[in-house]
Amino acid sequence: MTISFDGKVAIVTGAGGGLGRSHAMDLARRGAKVVVNDLGGSVDGTAGSSDAAQAVVDEIKAAGGEAIANGASVTDDAGVAGLVKQTMDEWGRIDILVNNAGILRDKSFAKMEIADFEVVMDVHVMGSVKPTKAVWAIMKQQQYGRIVVTTSSSGLYGNFGQTNYGAAKLAVVGFMNTLKLEGQKDNIHVNALAPVAASRMTENLMPPEALALLKPEYVTPGVICLVQDDAPTGKILAAGAGVFSLAEIQESEGAFVGRDDDLSAEKVWENWDKISDFSNAKPFFMGGEQSGKIFGLATK
Repeated sequence: MTISFDGKVAIVTGAGGGLGRSHAMDLARRGAKVVVNDLGGSVDGTAGSSDAAQAVVDEIKAAGGEAIANGASVTDDAGVAGLVKQTMDEWGRIDILVNNAGILRDKSFAKMEIADFEVVMDVHVMGSVKPTKAVWAIMKQQQYGRIVVTTSSSGLYGNFGQTNYGAAKLAVVGFMNTLKLEGQKDNIHVNALAPVAASRMTENLMPPEALALLKPEYVTPGVICLVQDDAPTGKILAAGAGVFSLAEIQESEGAFVGRDDDLSAEKVWENWDKISDFSNAKPFFMGGEQSGKIFGLATK
């Protein structure tokens, strides 16, 4: 089996280097027409031009692919509208959106300014929401869409000095969790990627021997699987160094402790071992399943 994107149009944000460039290159190699979006800013989100995006477009064209460059900020309403208009004017459809753009403003929470928190939330969360919103109606009308948001182990599990980044990266998982439900009837699949890769955002955090294992090209095959015709929906795919795994949010079976006069904090604490027993834990596909479990235990 060969995964092909002939006839498909893909937008990749933050694709001027690193992971985004790798995603864009492989999508193009497999036949997709690719919009390479990149503000061209520094790691902390300042400055910018679309030179980085154009350089990747030139690479794609040199390899025989089709691509155009876009330098809009994913947080700018007019810029995102222009990105979508440019794509539709050029190719008339949008099949794939890979939300990859991001910045870092790492500091311990005690030393972090609120402005550092807000800008990271804006780029990662609203910078995924705005492009997704801009393509959603198009994908609904086409009855086809494949969307990826980029999460992180910092959001799933935490990482010192990254309260802003971690909060943003778990937020996009919550965003995905509802989009996967709303997109089902229109054949729009939405998934999350949790990459471990060497990039401008990680090059100062790891030794050279680790960076050599963490090429972006070792992550991109996972993205290709998440945006193909047979892609799953609502999955969190962790990827790095050629290793791929699925992460999921699980909930313990729990215990009915009591109601009215029989319920107290003391009784909850007495049952803590049963409450925290994950031996029968399972993930839920939607929030209503959790409610169903609770009502089931409460009415036994």
